[in-house]
Amino acid sequence: MTAQALRARFAVAAEWAPEIPGDGQHQDRAPAPASVLVPLVERDDGLRVLLTRRTDHLHDHAGQISFPGGRQEPEDADEVATALRETEEEIGLARHHVEVLGRLPIYTTVTRFVVTPVVALVRPPFELRLDDFEVAEAFEVPLSFLMNPAHHQRHLFEAAGVARQFLSMPWHAESTQGTLREFFIWGATAAMLRNLYTFLSRSDAGA
Repeated sequence: MTAQALRARFAVAAEWAPEIPGDGQHQDRAPAPASVLVPLVERDDGLRVLLTRRTDHLHDHAGQISFPGGRQEPEDADEVATALRETEEEIGLARHHVEVLGRLPIYTTVTRFVVTPVVALVRPPFELRLDDFEVAEAFEVPLSFLMNPAHHQRHLFEAAGVARQFLSMPWHAESTQGTLREFFIWGATAAMLRNLYTFLSRSDAGA
């Protein structure tokens, strides 16, 4: 799972149906196009996925682990432009550090955002500047951990008499104080990571 292998994989990508196309039951609101960046940071010990934790006061997905991204604006040329702009605004990652590899199929959230995940390599060194209104913190998780299906947990629950399920990929890391902390990656973020796993593990992957 190297940068070179991912470049080769996306170079030959064909259309395919995602394993998880959305959250299922959607709120009664107009669909809104959006994009997220799936940033794969090139570290010496391998690729790492850069994720954020949203602040607790936001209206949508408060406190959740997410990719940087957001709603498409009229001035955005396309989905990639949205992802790059939103990433700069949310975490201050300059686009000259970013090499876009390609896109995953759209994912529709329960809040009716129609999200295009844009997968990209990120070249260090870089400095992040978090928008503290939207982003509580940013952290990195090894791509090898997230692409291991043994770490993909399925949860079943019942809501309004209807059986539902969601995916999670809990990540434990040591804090600066030396205590073990859990980052509970779930919902749309986990589903899009699962779709990335499906894409990379397809029989036509080649590299």
